[in-house]
Amino acid sequence: MFTGLIEGIGEVVSVRRLGGDLRLGIRPGFAFPNPVIGESVAVNGTCLTVETAENGILSFYASEETLACSNISLLANKSKVNMERALALGSRLGGHLVSGHVDTMGTVRSIQNIGQSRAVSIHFSDEWAKYIIPKGSVALDGISLTVNTCDFDFLTVNVIPETWKATTVADWSVGQKINIETDMIGKYILRSQFIENNKPKKSAIDEDFLRENGFFA
Repeated sequence: MFTGLIEGIGEVVSVRRLGGDLRLGIRPGFAFPNPVIGESVAVNGTCLTVETAENGILSFYASEETLACSNISLLANKSKVNMERALALGSRLGGHLVSGHVDTMGTVRSIQNIGQSRAVSIHFSDEWAKYIIPKGSVALDGISLTVNTCDFDFLTVNVIPETWKATTVADWSVGQKINIETDMIGKYILRSQFIENNKPKKSAIDEDFLRENGFFA
């Protein structure tokens, strides 16, 4: 579990492709004390497991499934990535609940200066629209942000100067692919509306309901 509060930026120092899978070497550009083999680290919002930690470089394995729905597959040597270690029990939750399970990728549509902040618009497939609401939470490349506005195929967020300075968002450009994780709580609520006793929930609105309420003559 993560919070979407980025601890620092790392640099990709090695990429090794293994068929449809991938192994990455990443050097954190910030203090990363006592790395533990097997611990979870969010890399651009994607939960990956530390395999080795030697000479200041962490290695990670990314499966074909991870590569299919995230921009991890697009990383190359010298790529910069957002990094966050897993949330410790009892720690302050300063962002929002982030699982590190990326839903899909979006595309940067525009970046505009608004005072000292930036308004960033992200285009995404409309199948994910039901999980995104105005003023709701979203993780973009692992960064916990608030949705300013949204429609069926895009959302906009406001990026404050501190976030711009402390994450890779300053390197984003129009057309770039960005990882999107929608709000976990919203997913559970939406799912509960359609599932009951492990079966699809029958809608309360059926022909009898419509007839009783005067919709049919």
